[in-house]
Amino acid sequence: MLARYIIESSATVRAAAQKFGISKSTVHKDVSQRLKTSNPPLYKSVRKVLDMNKSERHMRGGLATKEKYLRRKQALDSARKRGCS
Repeated sequence: MLARYIIESSATVRAAAQKFGISKSTVHKDVSQRLKTSNPPLYKSVRKVLDMNKSERHMRGGLATKEKYLRRKQALDSARKRGCS
């Protein structure tokens, strides 16, 4: 179920862990070690998604940082308009 969710939604390990209410390390162990021996074709499919997510990780981090500073700027601008500088 976990592997199929990751494949169908291109979910990250963190997102899958949150969805199923388990730790990231449990997700990683289930889809990287246990699945490799129990269902190799499904493992390969999950591995493709996880490798893609890993290669895009630096971009998501940069976007999150950009959004963080935009929100700070908006809050500061809003406070200035209200006269609370």
